[in-house]
Amino acid sequence: MTNDPDYNRICWHSRRGMLELDLVLGPYVKECYPTLSAADQARYVHLLESEDQDLFSWFLGRVVPEDEELAIIVKKILDYTRA
Repeated sequence: MTNDPDYNRICWHSRRGMLELDLVLGPYVKECYPTLSAADQARYVHLLESEDQDLFSWFLGRVVPEDEELAIIVKKILDYTRA
């Protein structure tokens, strides 16, 4: 799947302006994204549209996204990082 232009674009967009986010999203997109369901892949792409400050707050557990779809993928990412 590494030659898939869509996957490569998603990997590129997973690189953020904050090291802390790169350390969460980078490994997740490489290790988990290819095996996610189509619905979860769509959630992840939607997540990438979020502002870095929102992502940072969500991954620190300070707040939960109001959007239920985002809350689902944030929980999956947090579960992965805690495992």
